[in-house]
Amino acid sequence: MTPSLILRTSTVYLHPLLLVFSVFLLFRGHHEPGGGFVGGLVAATAFCLQVIAYDVRTARRILKIDPRSMIALGLLLAAASGLYAMLWGSSFLTGSWWDINVLGLVTIHLGTPLIFDVGVYHVVLGVTLMLVFSFSEEEGE
Repeated sequence: MTPSLILRTSTVYLHPLLLVFSVFLLFRGHHEPGGGFVGGLVAATAFCLQVIAYDVRTARRILKIDPRSMIALGLLLAAASGLYAMLWGSSFLTGSWWDINVLGLVTIHLGTPLIFDVGVYHVVLGVTLMLVFSFSEEEGE
């Protein structure tokens, strides 16, 4: 069954909006509801919509990276954010923050909790897409 033209057209516009919203949720998660888990699920929704509107091959082509690689990157980031504190004699996953001045114009407050959230984002996105792609490919056979 071929999806409707309306679904395919709306997917073209919804995909980038969902990805931007997922990044918003990722960064918002430190101070308000949101974070890596919810952001990763919203990003996965954008690619699931591609699978429904087109097919798995199209979604994989748009993703450009294997979901297993995303999981590995996410686990590496999450572990690195926890190990950083241990290098300085603190407990695992103790938060550390840095103020980074960008061109003397703006100061960015960056910390290991954000790095951990980015890792969770990648793990959730990778696991969800791996499952969706696997189930969709099985169904197509």
